[in-house]
Amino acid sequence: MRPVRKEPVKVVFVIPPLVHLLDITGPAHIFYEAACYEAPVSLYFTNLQASDKSIISSSHLMLGGLVDYHTLDLHKGDLVFVPGLEASLLLNEEFLRGSSRPFQEWLTSQHRNGVMICSVCTGAYLLAEAGLLDNRPSTTHWKYLDRFARRYPETLVQHNRLFVHSEGIYTSAGVASGIDLSLFLLEELFGSRMAASIAKEVVVYMRRTETDPQLSAFLQYRNHLDDRIHKAQDILAQSLDKKVNIEQLAEQVHMSGRNLTRLFRKTTRISISQYVGKLRADRAQQLRKEGHTMQTIAASIGLKSTNQLRQLLKNS
Repeated sequence: MRPVRKEPVKVVFVIPPLVHLLDITGPAHIFYEAACYEAPVSLYFTNLQASDKSIISSSHLMLGGLVDYHTLDLHKGDLVFVPGLEASLLLNEEFLRGSSRPFQEWLTSQHRNGVMICSVCTGAYLLAEAGLLDNRPSTTHWKYLDRFARRYPETLVQHNRLFVHSEGIYTSAGVASGIDLSLFLLEELFGSRMAASIAKEVVVYMRRTETDPQLSAFLQYRNHLDDRIHKAQDILAQSLDKKVNIEQLAEQVHMSGRNLTRLFRKTTRISISQYVGKLRADRAQQLRKEGHTMQTIAASIGLKSTNQLRQLLKNS
């Protein structure tokens, strides 16, 4: 049984200069909804530098009414979220090792007192600067992983992970993974029923866990600018239970079947059938984690038998 706590869990969201909004608002909304479901949580929004009473986000939205982090009275089991930083701050030594140092020291003292420290995206830089990630596994946004590993060689950088946790410190890959991490923490704090209810409330289609890759097949192979191929990929992802008909697909994107087949491979570097196989394997693995039967999974992704499904998973 979880120990009974008389006071609500305090969830603190740090607002650095040029904060990335979704890094904050995604996790904050998860805990807001949890409070609406009568989970005992209280939300706080604090500055990173004592002089900052308001902050302009990277999207130019002004955030005000911030409390000074020094005034917060946190206890074991409370949470602090550190969001991603604007790229310019990651290259700013005066910020990383100068003006943000008092906050880093405060963060370290909070962790010593049992407060859980969570970073979203490149917020991991501030945790690493504070020494909190020394000899601990961690992750950050895939685009910054190599740079992060070079700057902080003491950190055990984990590649292609949504989030990683070790001894009360949680680091996540970025943006949407902050939502995944928040749902994970809700489950840790208040149980799986609460986490499932909030995921449903905010219409999270597939809950992702720490073992899921940062980029699933639904996101891979889309780093191109061809709208017709993007549309074809959308159609394929939304109809995994149906047999692929190249001519019908080509007609929907206003191309010939031969031209679609050629352009799809040229643009994505894989064939249409290979792409659909990867989508089906990803969907099947997710449905297995959710407890669906092999028969149900096979039918939902357009396979005729569980033997086909097992072969698909074996080859993925």
